[in-house]
Amino acid sequence: MPILVKAASVPPQEALLPPVPEAWAHTRVTITGRNGQGEEIPLTGFGNSAWPGILIQPGATGLDMPSYALFSDEAPNLDGSIYRNARATAREIMIPVYLHGIDRRTVNSLKRDLFRALNPRWGYCVLAFTEGDGSTRTISAYYKDGMEGAEGETAGFTWARYGLQFTAMDPYFYPTRPESIRWRFGTGRPLLSRTAAFYPMKIADGVMGGDGKGLPIENPGDEEAWPVWTLEGPIKSFNLTGPDGASISASPPLDGTDLVPTGRTLTIDTRPGRKTAKDDRGVNYWPRLAANPHFWSISPGSATANISIVTGSGDATVTLKFTPRYASYI
Repeated sequence: MPILVKAASVPPQEALLPPVPEAWAHTRVTITGRNGQGEEIPLTGFGNSAWPGILIQPGATGLDMPSYALFSDEAPNLDGSIYRNARATAREIMIPVYLHGIDRRTVNSLKRDLFRALNPRWGYCVLAFTEGDGSTRTISAYYKDGMEGAEGETAGFTWARYGLQFTAMDPYFYPTRPESIRWRFGTGRPLLSRTAAFYPMKIADGVMGGDGKGLPIENPGDEEAWPVWTLEGPIKSFNLTGPDGASISASPPLDGTDLVPTGRTLTIDTRPGRKTAKDDRGVNYWPRLAANPHFWSISPGSATANISIVTGSGDATVTLKFTPRYASYI
């Protein structure tokens, strides 16, 4: 005998609407020669055929992920290789451009502007890409070739086409402004007070580095970034500890004076190829750091650092600055 089952009510499905695309302006591209100090040449400001200009063409390459060199070891009696590490190599960039002149004089003027901007003897070029949201990323690259020209094939009486080829020794893109975080540490207070109750006991912020908890750091880039620390006295000692436990620290002087006196500023630059620890008067603080300091980097994403500062008789500040590194211009 069949069993009667009440049919379940199925709610009517709502009409699925396609997502609405976000309004987004075109990317603006510019070239600035002479180590970024020359005249800025726009590549996307072409109006119409009534005006001369330089216009980027479809087909640009080398603007997204950089190339990587892989390092490995071969082991006996094992197939294949054992991966060791990888590093990003110099980036090769090609940008096709079209020079449009309303007459012979204007196209020759556009050529000379590019000649002066691209000459690697006068320094690198800064390629800047501004997205529709207003964010700008730049990369420094040296012109290599592409403007040799071929009359009749890639150039005419009032126009020319070139495939500009660059080599970026540093393969990463950078924003125009660094990330900056500033912390203030207060003056230590005496344990016993004539006005406050003995309990609950409180420990000065300056001694424990804020509230004693980890301080959040956000790196929006695609690669690790190397911080530049600025410590403004009075500071007796400090300990800057990264997420992996690596630290940069210095103990108080034996004579009881401040390590960083009032009005003085200690800058610790952890960037590769620099790695310095000097104050605003050029005094080298490297001998005053603890043995084997580890200049740690900030990985992409969210991280937590621990900063412990023992202040002198006044407020001290610590500023962390770093420039995110991006794998692409977007």
